[in-house]
Amino acid sequence: MNLEKVVFGFFIILALTLNFGFFLGEIDNPQHHNVYELFAAIVVNLIATVLKFGDRTQTGALLLATSLVAVLQLFAAAAVWAYAVNISATGMDGMMMASIVSLAGGAMLANVVSVVLLIADTVNLRR
Repeated sequence: MNLEKVVFGFFIILALTLNFGFFLGEIDNPQHHNVYELFAAIVVNLIATVLKFGDRTQTGALLLATSLVAVLQLFAAAAVWAYAVNISATGMDGMMMASIVSLAGGAMLANVVSVVLLIADTVNLRR
């Protein structure tokens, strides 16, 4: 067992599960979506992205692309959250929360693709 591959897989799957945890709940209800969970999803996705930089295979390029998409979507969700709380005259309402959750859902989809690619690559390994 290769510890580097275990850590790599751990962070990819953790990114997906944290993103799913934030995404779950009523789309427009701020009570169902915690800002700290979004923050944790961003941090773990950034770590997963850094871990994907060394691979020079086609699968590695796709894994990096999915990770960059997830990070971009999560940063956009955080920016909308910051705008809603600090700038918007209406504050955090259902429409703002729906936008945040939708962006996090896009990141979750990118993380699902990443996990599927990781599983497919693992299944295709030959000894």
